Amino acid sequence: MSETENSVRRPGPWDPRPEDPAPEAVRPARGAPQEDKGQHPVWAVVSTLLMAGFLWYLTGSWIVAGAVLFGLFVHEYGHVLAMNRVGMGPARIYIIPFLGGLAKGQREPKSEWHGVLVSLAGPAFGLLAMIPFVAAGVILRSPEWLLGAFSIAMVNLVNLAPAPPLDGAKALGPVLTRIHPRLEQIALLAVGGLAVWWGLSTGRLILAVFLGIAVLGHLRRGVWRAAWGRLSWPEAGRSLGLYLLTGTLCAAAAIGALLPMTGGAVEPAFETGLRFIGFGGR
Repeated sequence: MSETENSVRRPGPWDPRPEDPAPEAVRPARGAPQEDKGQHPVWAVVSTLLMAGFLWYLTGSWIVAGAVLFGLFVHEYGHVLAMNRVGMGPARIYIIPFLGGLAKGQREPKSEWHGVLVSLAGPAFGLLAMIPFVAAGVILRSPEWLLGAFSIAMVNLVNLAPAPPLDGAKALGPVLTRIHPRLEQIALLAVGGLAVWWGLSTGRLILAVFLGIAVLGHLRRGVWRAAWGRLSWPEAGRSLGLYLLTGTLCAAAAIGALLPMTGGAVEPAFETGLRFIGFGGR
């Protein structure tokens, strides 16, 4: 026997109780920002392969190219960890062919101090990528593996240059603007100009063009420090100290990676590092 439309049906055990309001569909707030899903998997693979091929073209070694690519991922993952820690996540990693990588959060940092921490987390954490290459170089007595470790350290060190849009500008810029916003603008534009000249004079044309576009963009923006506040003087002191400490660690790691090749002699290792960034004899 079936029930008719006019019959009264007794509520079943899964029916909502009369006192419970009917559930409403959860709708996203109108105008709410969409969460960044990151690179499409296919494009991520293609970008990584293009970057690997470009690095091999520059270095002539699959080991060194693989080291730089691995170091790039570890560097960006350091930014991701810091972003997630300070409430900017979930952060995503993007590989940009011929240029490098980018870690992108879902929201701006809550303070300049958080921004400094995120900027320095990449170079500091990125040094961990050296460990397997140093170990392989020492065990196999292979200079190529040691050069891979050295290249990882140098990528992190160069990234600390206070030239927009590198991490060094984002870490040191807030310290300069604590004194005066114009000081940050003048100093970073001057360093950015020198970085462009360095790229052109050492044959790093793609890097020079990339930095030049970034410098022009910041010049058009004017005083570009964001409106989420300034560092306090104690925070500025800590930021400067962390910046110098991170730079010292990167430089020491780069020289240390070459010491097994030079019999422990620091001076030849230092000269090799200078040649890598375009200074000193060939």
